[in-house]
Amino acid sequence: MNKHVHEIRDPIHVFVRVDSDERAVLDSRPFQRLRHIHQLALTYLLYPAATHKRFEHSLGVMELAGRVFDVVTNPINVRENIRKTLSEIDNPGDLLYWRRIVRMAALCHDMGHLPFSHAAEKALPEGWNHERLTRDIIRSPEIEEIFKKMTPPLRAEDVEKLAVGQKEGKDLTFTNWERVLSEIIVGDAFGVDRMDYLLRDSYHAGVAYGRFDHVRLIDTLRILPSGEGESREPALGVEEGGLHSAEALLLARFYMYSQVYFHPIRRIYDIHLKDFLTADLPSGKFPTDLVSHLRMTDNEVNARILAAERDPDHPGHDAARRIVLHKHYKVLYQRHPGDVRINPDAVKEIFKAAQEKYGAEKVRLDSYKQKQALMSFPVLCKDDRVVTADQLSEVLQHLPVVAVDYVFIDPDLLNDAINWLKSNREQLIQAPREI
Repeated sequence: MNKHVHEIRDPIHVFVRVDSDERAVLDSRPFQRLRHIHQLALTYLLYPAATHKRFEHSLGVMELAGRVFDVVTNPINVRENIRKTLSEIDNPGDLLYWRRIVRMAALCHDMGHLPFSHAAEKALPEGWNHERLTRDIIRSPEIEEIFKKMTPPLRAEDVEKLAVGQKEGKDLTFTNWERVLSEIIVGDAFGVDRMDYLLRDSYHAGVAYGRFDHVRLIDTLRILPSGEGESREPALGVEEGGLHSAEALLLARFYMYSQVYFHPIRRIYDIHLKDFLTADLPSGKFPTDLVSHLRMTDNEVNARILAAERDPDHPGHDAARRIVLHKHYKVLYQRHPGDVRINPDAVKEIFKAAQEKYGAEKVRLDSYKQKQALMSFPVLCKDDRVVTADQLSEVLQHLPVVAVDYVFIDPDLLNDAINWLKSNREQLIQAPREI
């Protein structure tokens, strides 16, 4: 079959190009479903233009993944010690196959997302997440059949590994080659999933925080030895000339998280959505069988929210009303460095006291702390040494941790609660006594 190239206009990457084999996956039911899954949940209630979907994000991730693969496997960019470690990099047949796998894994990496993406993920049974659903879809008869008809045919298990990576595929066995290729898509430092969502979310939200020089960064990415000692495994790293672009990527992530993803109004809408789903779904959980999963999109959930808002007897009526009528809970208190220095549990103490004063259903707590800020990745210096990024970059050494805590309250109680908190804050946050 002749592989025609199809061009898709994109506001971030100008063009995304797919061939006929890749388009078969694009036209599949699981992928077309992503046209109806918002990338940023209900964020459009705060940033009106943030209505973009997982569909275009997945196309962007595929486009970037292909670019990175071409750069890091280009013979002029491959060091001799890497050539000896990764035999696939010198085999044209292997490179052709794995380039297709990388692009396909990037395209498929988000197919398991629930309605409204991450905001609904807690409405899954224990042990389930969107990555597990993605794995099931990739191994489904519909998608596997498409892979088998490609030239060359693709092994679904190879796509699965690269789409979720080692963190979400602990039961899978990765070679060094597969581990490096999975980093291209979902790696903590240079995963193109992150690159695309920062650029795309920033663009659609109308903010500048997520912008960085991704073209320069991609051009300077290399496969380099990581760690220390004789058994240094290959990993995705960067030439010293691209270090500033790498810093800019990680700073963009920090600012997007602190200014957009964890904006209090965005977070409270996530909470109202979770409250609605808990009340509306059977047993408060989404089904995990693929037939039911693929039938559920934002459209179906939105229809149920609208119906519940009109029905005062619906168990999810209050949460639906707050979403539909923009009557979200308001911030009563948020993390304050001075208060946390006095008592690390200051936010929790205020939350518990507010619940006792106004009732548990009238108060909500939202807390998040980033697990790590410092990213360790190899850097190829101009003198040909390979060192870790923290040895060169003071920016990365001092990259702040994203930490947010909010106490929300019913807007009808806000004025009274503000006066109550002013009168009681110092007493509530007093340092805990040693026992």
